[in-house]
Formats: sequence, structure tokens, C-alpha cells
Amino acid sequence: MADQRALAAIDRIERALARIEQGAERLKSGGADSERLRHAHDALKRKVAGAIGELDLIIDQAERG
Repeated sequence: MADQRALAAIDRIERALARIEQGAERLKSGGADSERLRHAHDALKRKVAGAIGELDLIIDQAERG
């Protein structure tokens, strides 16, 4: 059950990241705020990567018992 919740959380994170990346692609065309948004996107991407890493550790610990 914990594995299912963790996998569901990872799936939600991956879908959110995909939406963010799609938005970032649209911003590449330029605009006054594009640089600020690009930095925010990069920061969020790092945060999501960290969350996925933490989930990996939790899953690994759960599997080891």
C-alpha cells in the first residue's frame, strides 16, 4: 500500500513537471518575464528532483524492512 502511494506521488510529480516543461518551452520565444520564469522553472525542477530522490530513499528503506 505504501508503495502504491509513493508511485502515485511520483506520477503526480512527473505530470506536474511535464506541464512545467511545456510551459517553459512556450516561454523560450521570449518576453520580459521569460528569464525570471526560466529561473523559477529551474528552481522548481531541482526541488522536484530532490523530492523524487527522497521518495526513492523511502521506497528503498521500505523494501529493506
